[in-house]
Amino acid sequence: MAITYFDGIENKPFHYGTDELTCSIALLLAEGKIKAEVSENTKARIERSAGYVEDIVQSQRTVYGINTGFGPLCTTRIDADDTRKLQENILKSHAVGVGEPIDKLLSKLMLILKIHALSKGYSGVQWTTVERMLWHIEQDIIPVVPQQGSVGASGDLAPLSHLFLPLIGLGKVWADGNLVDTASVLKQHGLSPITLGAKEGLALINGTQFMAAHGVKAVVDMYHLLNNADLIAALMLEGLNGSIKPFSPELHALRPHPGNQFVASTIYNLLAGSAIVDSHKNCSRVQDPYSLRCIPQIHGASRQAWLHLKEAIEVEINSVTDNPVIIDHDNTISGGSFHGQPIALPLDYATLAVSEIGNVSDRRVYLSLEGDTPGVPKLLLKSTGLNSGFMILQYTTAALASENKSLCFPASADSIPTSLGQEDHVSMGSISGRKLQQVIRHVERILSIELICAAQAFDFHRPLTSTPVLEAIHATVRRQIPHIEEDQPMEELLKSALALIASGDLIEAATTKAAQLDIALYGQHAPTFTDF
Repeated sequence: MAITYFDGIENKPFHYGTDELTCSIALLLAEGKIKAEVSENTKARIERSAGYVEDIVQSQRTVYGINTGFGPLCTTRIDADDTRKLQENILKSHAVGVGEPIDKLLSKLMLILKIHALSKGYSGVQWTTVERMLWHIEQDIIPVVPQQGSVGASGDLAPLSHLFLPLIGLGKVWADGNLVDTASVLKQHGLSPITLGAKEGLALINGTQFMAAHGVKAVVDMYHLLNNADLIAALMLEGLNGSIKPFSPELHALRPHPGNQFVASTIYNLLAGSAIVDSHKNCSRVQDPYSLRCIPQIHGASRQAWLHLKEAIEVEINSVTDNPVIIDHDNTISGGSFHGQPIALPLDYATLAVSEIGNVSDRRVYLSLEGDTPGVPKLLLKSTGLNSGFMILQYTTAALASENKSLCFPASADSIPTSLGQEDHVSMGSISGRKLQQVIRHVERILSIELICAAQAFDFHRPLTSTPVLEAIHATVRRQIPHIEEDQPMEELLKSALALIASGDLIEAATTKAAQLDIALYGQHAPTFTDF
């Protein structure tokens, strides 16, 4: 299932501040697969907004963050001569993040999202500041940002401060694969630190770009995870003689949740015409366990959560989220657009949704070991006793599923007042974003184990064959992972299975075979759940 990319990506650059940014475009920009630029009209808009700020400074009109202190010091007036120093000080004082650095790709995403927001022309920054940020992206000299320290209101203050310390010659960056001091890199390139103008420091560190960058990555990662989950579940259904009837379109027309219908039609299309399905259509089993029968309801609900997250994140990354906002020469508004609640809640919801995909996958792994499917031996090996078979693989899925449950407590349910009570409710959305990434990684590993078990169960139905698409998926697995006859170390096989999921090879095998045979792989509501 391919991502719908930006139209004309080979010839047409993305325009910051003008074009609509999607999660897929943002990731392509961060990966260097498409180019971006700032148009002359956008540059003029940025400079016009900076001019409004300079007029405020000269007029001595009191405006928060331009000629006042910050947070609880908002009533402290700053002299015009000190407004520039104030902006440097805010970067220095707020760069108090701790923990390991976030992934370089996430830091780059943060830069991209901030440039897009500043290019809207409502933040009062100088063009030279945006230009230096663009230089960092073009040269792949990316600031180092610690994981922890943001409470998700007043924006991601600490991480964004670390992100922009390099503008004033401080902090650390990744350059040529190494983590180095910014000052040495600037010297190497013959550059000097920039001088921040009034309001610029506040414009840089107010915003939700840390949370939003994690959200962008999660939208893309969760998209692939859900697609893999459906394909692996279908393979497991074949391996365990699951019934096709619970996926019938007439059933789901009576409870038409779009996510349910999408998953049901996908599984139905994957199974329809299978000789394995036909072989047990008159068996004595009345109903399958829920982890097989309720795949549309469980996977479908998680798809709905994905859609909610996608919509929220894509509104956020096309928004102005700093403070104050410079509407025009006479209208400066100090509001709360930096508060992370609009995306913190969907991030927490998505964390639960991903965890549930892992939870039901673990149950299917367990089912595959029971030996209740005709022809499929207990523990998925013909000879057990001397061999333990696949027993302990389910211990790993159980451990990962349990750890995920401990990560499902919503970070956004908490709030600890900061800034001497000025910031008396915060979103903790940065924690939501980080937890979601952890849970996605865990579920990818659970699915990789289900994939190994499903392929093993599938083998025991030979010489019967499945549908061409499921046969293509199975063949893709078998090119990397052999059928297991006796106990052996599984570490490398687990890595291979995880690589199949991470690479998108299963999805590619399915979509390619479906296209070759003109098979409708995905069903109703496909545009809703495949285009972004």
